[in-house]
Amino acid sequence: MRKLLKVPLITIATIAGLIGATLATTSIVNAVANATEAAELHPYGQLVDVDGKRMNVVTSGDAPETIVLLPGQGTAAPGLDFQPLVAELRDQYRVVVVEPFGYGLSDQTDVPRTSANIAGEVHAALRGLGIDRYVLAGHSIAGITALEYLQRYRDEVTAFIGIDTSVPTQPGADEATPTDGLEALKSLGILRVLTAIAPDPTAGLPYDTATKRQLAILANRNAMNPTLLDEIAHTPANFRAARSQSFPADLPILMFVVGDDPELADWVSLHEAQLAGIDRSELVLLDGGHYLHHTESPQMGADIKRFLGDTPTG
Repeated sequence: MRKLLKVPLITIATIAGLIGATLATTSIVNAVANATEAAELHPYGQLVDVDGKRMNVVTSGDAPETIVLLPGQGTAAPGLDFQPLVAELRDQYRVVVVEPFGYGLSDQTDVPRTSANIAGEVHAALRGLGIDRYVLAGHSIAGITALEYLQRYRDEVTAFIGIDTSVPTQPGADEATPTDGLEALKSLGILRVLTAIAPDPTAGLPYDTATKRQLAILANRNAMNPTLLDEIAHTPANFRAARSQSFPADLPILMFVVGDDPELADWVSLHEAQLAGIDRSELVLLDGGHYLHHTESPQMGADIKRFLGDTPTG
């Protein structure tokens, strides 16, 4: 029996040794790359104190009316990611992109990533900048955060703009996303390898070379960080909490939605139901992926200006 097992055991030991050597190499490469990329990273925006930590906020334009943009879950660098849409709006609005904790250049936090905590922190950052009247806008999961935000700070918000926003009743919202081992994969450099061999997510998009490099650096730095993993863990509970919330009927709402989502056949009808009963709302269907602001910003900018131009904000 021992002789029969000898060759397989040697093979297994050899494979294990190769795997160990490979992981040791990827770990070292990852550590060196992290240090190199940290030196390449260029600060942008303004760091605002929130509960003793720093939250990065990027402001463009100096018009009297303000639009505040909140990112979708896992967006590595919101202040850079939103650039195509910001470019369409900053001539007529002051556009403020908030990078919540764990995103962009903002700090990590141990505070649980409930919608209530995230909304409170975003509000504290805006108050720290003296911003107390604005249009609230957001992408994806920001639609869930916004429902909580409007429960608390409705008197400050003049309108809401949704960018393919999440809906509390969407299918799969209650399902937990397995995250065990992801932090280890990052520290071992495996996530970096997978990112390197994946298609370039910015190919063909309106970012210059320098911005693409910064986006890549922050994608590696912020991927599966502890704050984001905690947010993912809280996501099902955040959706459940949002089911008892709704947009205020008197709040003007403009929603941009992917018109033909192959993953969710009822995606449009879910948003139509969410807007039922709103005094003034508009649903704009666009062709494009979930990150509509990457490819559809010219039309979005024009529609936002038209919609807000017809909306009293005083």
